[in-house]
Amino acid sequence: MRKRISKQNKQEKATISLKKIFIITIIFLILAGMMSVMATSQKLTSVKILLSSGYEMDVMTTSTKISDILAENHIVVLDDETVTPNIDEELSDNKTITITKGAKQTDDTSYMTAEEILASYTQIVEKVVTEEVEIPFETITKDVSNGSYATQNRVVQSGSNGLKRVTYKIRYQSGTEIEKTEISSEVIKEPVDKIVEVRTKQVTSRGGIVTGSVAEYQAYAEKRCFDYGWSDADFQALVKLWNKESGWNPAAHNSSSGAHGIPQALPASKMASAGSDYLTNYKTQINWGLNYIKSRYGSPSAAWNHSCKKGWY
Repeated sequence: MRKRISKQNKQEKATISLKKIFIITIIFLILAGMMSVMATSQKLTSVKILLSSGYEMDVMTTSTKISDILAENHIVVLDDETVTPNIDEELSDNKTITITKGAKQTDDTSYMTAEEILASYTQIVEKVVTEEVEIPFETITKDVSNGSYATQNRVVQSGSNGLKRVTYKIRYQSGTEIEKTEISSEVIKEPVDKIVEVRTKQVTSRGGIVTGSVAEYQAYAEKRCFDYGWSDADFQALVKLWNKESGWNPAAHNSSSGAHGIPQALPASKMASAGSDYLTNYKTQINWGLNYIKSRYGSPSAAWNHSCKKGWY
């Protein structure tokens, strides 16, 4: 009887153990299913991480926040490094995290709106422009006075500007011209030079018109100095003397003293002893002046020395 009861107890215990195993199995399957559902509900994303050292990492993550992704991969951002997108932002569509040294790069337009991109550039406009530009004429002066003391200018040909057609490439920034480059030019009209002649001025003296030039007067005086037996140094002294007195101008007249002519004879009528045309004829004036120097000073050099000391001769 005892053996039968013992066998029955063993059977009951075995039945309870099987129930427990069954229940545990059911619970395990339920938990596994729940975990599977939870796992499938979180999407895995492939993310590329570009480190400042140049190293690239491709990682899989279910996180979307930049700081979480970096933490998952044990990446520490140093003080002098910048993270793009910002470490507190969400992962962008390009699934890339860039870590660089220094300040955040401003030339990366992947995170800028179209309006921001347009605003960041100053528009530069380039145009090709054709203009007509004047070519200034030149003034040419010709001295035909032969060294005359008294001269006058006479325009023998009027000048006129030329014209050329010039093509430029012009660059504008915000409406302001910043660069202008000549591409080509074509002369439409040649400029005409202005020609001015310096001529001997016809001086009217009280006795008529004075003609000739300083060079002509001095050449005659030099010949007459040599006729007197004077040296070249004497002639040079004479040049300085009469430059000081009259500038070798036969019509030179001192209205206050009455001195007249190249030698500044005082009074002018003194020169009448050399010729009646003493008011206008340079030869008459020079002949009288040299004779006066010879008789009073002996030579032009002596007359010049006296003029330097006294102010007159």
